[in-house]
Amino acid sequence: MDQVIRVGMDTSKSVFQLHGVNAAGQVVLRRQLRRREVLAFFARLGPTKIGIEACGGAHYWARELRALGHEVVLLPPQYVKPYVKRGKNDRIDAEAICEAMSRPTMRFVAVKTEAEQAALMLAGLRAQTVRRRTQLSNTIRGYGAEFGLVAAKGLSKIEPLLARVATEERVPDLAKEVFGDFGREYAALEQRIARLEARLMAWHRQNEPSRRVAEIPGIGPITAVMLVMKAPDPAAFGCARNFAAWLGLTPKDHSTAGKTRLGVITRAGDEDLRSLLVTGAMSVIQQVQRGRGSPSPWLLGLVRRKEPKLAAVALANKMARIAWKLMVSGQSYDPRRANAKGLAKAA
Repeated sequence: MDQVIRVGMDTSKSVFQLHGVNAAGQVVLRRQLRRREVLAFFARLGPTKIGIEACGGAHYWARELRALGHEVVLLPPQYVKPYVKRGKNDRIDAEAICEAMSRPTMRFVAVKTEAEQAALMLAGLRAQTVRRRTQLSNTIRGYGAEFGLVAAKGLSKIEPLLARVATEERVPDLAKEVFGDFGREYAALEQRIARLEARLMAWHRQNEPSRRVAEIPGIGPITAVMLVMKAPDPAAFGCARNFAAWLGLTPKDHSTAGKTRLGVITRAGDEDLRSLLVTGAMSVIQQVQRGRGSPSPWLLGLVRRKEPKLAAVALANKMARIAWKLMVSGQSYDPRRANAKGLAKAA
């Protein structure tokens, strides 16, 4: 076999398809392997560059193959798709990966360590539990409304609503039993979320970049932890704007013929992380509307010109860029510097 310089590997649960080329770009390797055969095959193969689509198991395979002396890169699936030819099967996908990874401008996903993946599991479990709590609270409100019992907004109103249900004579005993089951599940979820957040806070206190990011107004410990966990290699982004684009906070670009046409934000990237940033930005804007804090002239002008939700997205974009700068540079947040930039823009 000619010297293989690049291998695209399409992974699955049990079957792996390889597509390799030599220095001349000629195909010299097309092979299908079972999962148990992968490491043995690459142990026999000389050091080469291997490309894998970023997915759940990709980080594990990247670590294992790097330990064998290979260079491994992870490609975002959306960047591989344009190289898929007509039709779709494992061979075509592996060929597309091999072609995409050869592009000089291709961007890759940072390979995560076992510790980083474990931390992300903890964050994912918290997000899943919070979604279940929200779902359950909506269920309780909906069933309560069927019996004429309506509560104000906010999670703090759920337990008083359950207490009202328990004492309401018009509610049948069977319904009260079901509400009681809901209440016990809701209390268990509250306790579980508290335990998970305590573990995340412990991680936050031990992580220096996370502590620095949390100094940014609108970014609390949970958001800081998520930013650091989900971007373990912030230097992989060429600039702060690229980082904000990765989070889906930059507008869609439909420019053509020299005319700039920007649309709504792309909503790309991690939805939970973007939601945390926008929620934090919204809390800052609410404080500004109440006349609290020391907002920059840029933010004051933004709040006057735009609707609160639009202003929150713009502020979240700025917060993401500042967070990227702090993670890359190792600096601490300086509010005077941020206000100075705001004054310059206002001028």
